[in-house]
Amino acid sequence: MKKYILFILIAVQPVLASTPPPDFKQYLSLLDDCDACGCSASGGGMGFSSMIDQNFAGVRYFYQSYSSRDGVFNDSPWVDENFNTAQLWARIPLSEKIQVTALLPYHFHNRELSTGRQEISGIGDVTVLGFYKLYQTQKDSALFNQVLLAGAGIKAPTGKYNSANNGSVNPGFQVGTGSWDYLLATEYIITHKKAGLNAMVNYTIKTENDQDYRFGNQWNYGATLFYMVTKPQFTVVPQAGIAGEIYNANKQYGKKLPDTEGRALFGRLGVEAGYSKFSIGLNAMLPLSQNLTGGKVEANYRWSVNLNYSL
Repeated sequence: MKKYILFILIAVQPVLASTPPPDFKQYLSLLDDCDACGCSASGGGMGFSSMIDQNFAGVRYFYQSYSSRDGVFNDSPWVDENFNTAQLWARIPLSEKIQVTALLPYHFHNRELSTGRQEISGIGDVTVLGFYKLYQTQKDSALFNQVLLAGAGIKAPTGKYNSANNGSVNPGFQVGTGSWDYLLATEYIITHKKAGLNAMVNYTIKTENDQDYRFGNQWNYGATLFYMVTKPQFTVVPQAGIAGEIYNANKQYGKKLPDTEGRALFGRLGVEAGYSKFSIGLNAMLPLSQNLTGGKVEANYRWSVNLNYSL
């Protein structure tokens, strides 16, 4: 019950906001990307873009709570795992149809094992992603405005990968994957007056690192409803939706590892707001269904807060 109360409180906090740019409807992006059961790579399902600022630079903090078996047996005790990430992020236009997002995370994770407390920290993997606008409604008088984008990106192994952490049930307890990974993404946005829907699907292709370990390829999908509350001096954008993740099995020395694949579906609530050139965003996620690492890892909840400056 406590986590549901926390979820609601985070999502409905009132904050200040600013008038959105005139082309607000053209750039909504909710791309999710994380590694199974820990999200060492990037945003933990919280997204790569702001819903208010088209072009921005900012900082973001997100927290993820997991419970994992401290051992491989069914009667092994459960332990709490806490994943914390502070992130520099920016979204910069290169042309009318091309936008680039860059993220630099710093991770500090901890968990309480039967043998004592374990902590890891360090710079994570840098991610750069570009989007190309394939289609946009041209008539201002159209009943529905639509935008279709396609993108691709790369994640560089700037974070440290420690194979000793893979002795645990949760292989995602890392600050980096140690591998070059590649992202493919598509996004569709439809709006009517002040309301809209954002839908996305993306796929991450993961490669083997120099320690012969390969995290499984990953699907992410989601749909988010949003509504713009605009005033002369501020705008608030509440949002609600779902986000799903599907992980293929990890491999070592080219062989599949048991109990490393999984899936999870989350409910999501959030709000973005700001004042002048500054904006703040709050998001919270709770699992609706999940099956991670054969049931030996459970996602509890996630939340994030970000502060951006409009460029």
